Amino acid sequence: MSAINIQAYLDTHLELTQAIAGLDEVKLKWKETEAKWSVTEVLSHLADHNIVVSFRIRDILADTKAQLPAFNQDLWVSGQHSNDGNASDILNVFWALLQYNGLLFGRLSEQDLDKTGINFKGETVRVRDIIQGFSKHVHHHLGQINRIKTAYQAQSQVAQGGNV
Repeated sequence: MSAINIQAYLDTHLELTQAIAGLDEVKLKWKETEAKWSVTEVLSHLADHNIVVSFRIRDILADTKAQLPAFNQDLWVSGQHSNDGNASDILNVFWALLQYNGLLFGRLSEQDLDKTGINFKGETVRVRDIIQGFSKHVHHHLGQINRIKTAYQAQSQVAQGGNV
């Protein structure tokens, strides 16, 4: 058993599900500006990030010594037409990856968790740090989802002639 909090990692799905509870398609796809992401795009980014992190961890565990890949999050979101996606479908993929990775994490020894790779910035990173960083990344985007919801509410009130 490893000394990482696998449950906290798995709980990111529930946190995202709770954050979007009650949002209809209009609210999920609304963008404050064209340059900013919608809630659906945030979810898509997190699924993409989960894919990339999954690869990075496996590459380190395989001892390939290759530099870990970066990805251009904005181009991935726009190139996939992420806002045309369905939030429920995206969260299903996100959950499946969490479960699959969680099973892997449960098999890792402390030595495995301390294996390192070189990230795209040239920094040495450990598997355990990547896992913890993923959960922090999700929490950062939970804040972004809340900001989007707040901006939508303010815009709706202005459109209805109310005060913000």
